Amino acid sequence: MTLRISRPAALTSLALAMAASYAHAEPTAGTVLVTATRHPQAPADVISDSVTISPEQIAESGAGSIVDLLQRQRGIEIARNGGAGTNATVFIRGANSNQNIVLVDGVRIGSSTTGAANWSAIPLTAVDHIEIIYGPLSSLYGADAIGGVIQIFTKKGKGAPALTAFAGYGTDNTREADASISGATGGEHSISYAISAGKEKSDGFSATRPAIGKAYNADKDGYDHESAAAQFGLRLAEGHEVGALLMHSKLESQYDNGAAAFDVRSNAKLENAAIYSKNQILPIWQSLVQYSQTKDEGATYSSPLASGYSQINTKQTDFTWQNDVQVGADVLQLLYSHRKEEVETNGFKLDNPQRTTNSFAASYNARRGDNLFTASARRDKSMYGAKTTGSIGYGYNFTQALRATASYGTSFRAPTYNELYYPSYGNPRNKPELGKNAEIGLRYDSGATALSASYYRNRLTDLLVSTNPCPFGSVGYTNGCVYNVNHALLEGLTLSASQQLGRFNFAANVDLQDPKDETSGKRLQRRAKKHGNLLADYSAGAWKAGVELQLSGDRYDDAANNNRLGGYGLVNLYATYHFNRDWSALVRWNNINDKQYDLARNYATPMSKLFAGIRYGYK
Repeated sequence: MTLRISRPAALTSLALAMAASYAHAEPTAGTVLVTATRHPQAPADVISDSVTISPEQIAESGAGSIVDLLQRQRGIEIARNGGAGTNATVFIRGANSNQNIVLVDGVRIGSSTTGAANWSAIPLTAVDHIEIIYGPLSSLYGADAIGGVIQIFTKKGKGAPALTAFAGYGTDNTREADASISGATGGEHSISYAISAGKEKSDGFSATRPAIGKAYNADKDGYDHESAAAQFGLRLAEGHEVGALLMHSKLESQYDNGAAAFDVRSNAKLENAAIYSKNQILPIWQSLVQYSQTKDEGATYSSPLASGYSQINTKQTDFTWQNDVQVGADVLQLLYSHRKEEVETNGFKLDNPQRTTNSFAASYNARRGDNLFTASARRDKSMYGAKTTGSIGYGYNFTQALRATASYGTSFRAPTYNELYYPSYGNPRNKPELGKNAEIGLRYDSGATALSASYYRNRLTDLLVSTNPCPFGSVGYTNGCVYNVNHALLEGLTLSASQQLGRFNFAANVDLQDPKDETSGKRLQRRAKKHGNLLADYSAGAWKAGVELQLSGDRYDDAANNNRLGGYGLVNLYATYHFNRDWSALVRWNNINDKQYDLARNYATPMSKLFAGIRYGYK
């Protein structure tokens, strides 16, 4: 995907920023970017490398999950322990899942024990659009924003009442259905609303292959996923709004643990809720106060002869007060955040079942003619100590179509509860990982042609790695151990291009990277040196058809680089047809060459899959 870059006048940018703010902004995907600076900006004013996945792209993609959708974007790789519904990892620029932040409508989600979001439990049916921001953003969002930030925006109500619905069926007896209703009332005290619900179910396929050994079970490992989301807003007066955001997702999936006579499965529940008040206190001062709570609950049910029953629940409570102050055409942002994490488990007792983090941050964004400036700093204080991060960026527009950017930023990742306290594995003395990233970029967009190149060099110190057996002795570390190593380097070049030729559209991206542990000289686990995507589609009246090619070089499944995963190439086809303004149909055929490939050693991946559906209300 390539952003279309325009260059509106400074007054246009100012009007956009004053009219909408934060994750509750009304402008649609593509008109502004929110995540890069925590307030709306026209794409031409954003220095960070970024991608927006629009509602139209999501609807036409036929993607079965957010993971499938992200896999097609530049700078992103995935690993998965089986099919849809199983554990998935998303790498951004070589950074691990727990080195990236995931937001849903401005609310941070993820497990405090693993440090990563449960991607399989995030419902695609509730998503309006997605913003991906590459590079360190700890100075804006705090701990863990080393590789980037992905923000998922759910559907928001506006205009006349609208109803949408979708139903589809595919290989492995995969069934999917969802519906939503949204709109807004008029008048001085208007009310906006958007409510969506969906259900997916599939018989699936075996999550493992026979080579995995005792854990293999030749059954089908399916999943059952149900979700609901809602947004409500009430306009109290001009410039004053209160509202609430809700999301609920429940996923039951099967996996292999060698217990043929036992229904081995995992249950995951993801819930987040927020209330907010957005107020135009002065013509130049807009305030957002938000209180949110996220629950990430997981349970596994296995044979008593294996691991038995395990339950881990984490809860994150956040209070944020953000203030955006217009200084002429510039924006000064001041922020305070209080975050509380709580962990409960049935397997062991934690010495510190909760921790809090208090944060203060400031940022400044300016534009002077063809020059763009941004600077930010943040102080986070928690049980692991106090960390200060900062960033600075500069952009210059040579012409309306050509722009160069340069930036430098620091970041950190806090140790997870598992890395600190998990029995016979964690170490309370583990320190946060630290990152220093420098990058330069060049972007060209003339409308029909778009090109971009970004080179980054992200050096990490005190990288936390896991090995089994533990290299400094096995006494007390029966589950292996996790510890800080000296250095790691995430370095790479990302290239992307798109071209429109009449009814044809062509797009390509490639990542040339070298993510490695500099202490051992080994490549980081499950990351390729080369990966990319090619896309070509054709539109003719009510029809649109396309072909995708996903490519990846080899990877290693372990830190020692002993278990090699071969490279692969997948070919996907898709088509959509619009019967009229309200009705459309889609069909998607993934992996048409029935390629067997590996994302994780001895875990199965989808072979050739066909999915078709019909949609009402798509415009």
